[in-house]
Amino acid sequence: MVLFSSIVNGLTIIAGALIGVLLKKGLPERVSKGIMQGMALCVMAIGVKGFFDGENFLISILSIAIGGALGHWIDIDKYLNRFGNFMQRKLTKNESGSTFGEGFVTATLLVCVGAMAITGALDSGIRGDHTTIFAKSLIDFCSCMIMASTLGIGVAFAGIVCFLYQGAIALGGSAIAGFLTEAMIGEMTCVGSILIVAISFNMLGMTKIKVVNFIPACFLPLVFCLFM
Repeated sequence: MVLFSSIVNGLTIIAGALIGVLLKKGLPERVSKGIMQGMALCVMAIGVKGFFDGENFLISILSIAIGGALGHWIDIDKYLNRFGNFMQRKLTKNESGSTFGEGFVTATLLVCVGAMAITGALDSGIRGDHTTIFAKSLIDFCSCMIMASTLGIGVAFAGIVCFLYQGAIALGGSAIAGFLTEAMIGEMTCVGSILIVAISFNMLGMTKIKVVNFIPACFLPLVFCLFM
């Protein structure tokens, strides 16, 4: 089922947020930090595993170099953050003292804007492999639980947006799956896995890579595989 992982992800976000609301006063910082560090290590392991799906590392190098250059030239990260700020202003301007809008927008950006959401949804749609989204679901569960403990119930509604967003990508991937070769899928997985490792570095505070700007790299193997 193409949408299975997206449904699971949406439900885990809602469940995490509801538990967070029940905690009210929030988790101790040392506990929440420890949880996120553990999740980061798991993300790194997933990225390393997927890296070996590629057979021609030259394709990955070219995809990351050219896709990264294109993404940074457009500055996808800037526009996504600008959109998030715009939505936050719209949702909170008439709610003095309310954190509903802030919680909804912040959580939506957290669970939707990222390489794991895109590459994981593509894996679900193209290969029927839900591993990445399941791992993301656990991370989103922990993150939204921590976030909802301070920002409230608005965080839970990000689960609906996440389902619609990832579900649309998964369905799109399923539609083009018949046109892709095993080599194309393997190289796309390899490039996406490199970005997943970068996410883990950011989660651990080791780097501040704008991973979203590298998203175009995920699709370039489709072109390079035709000539290489």
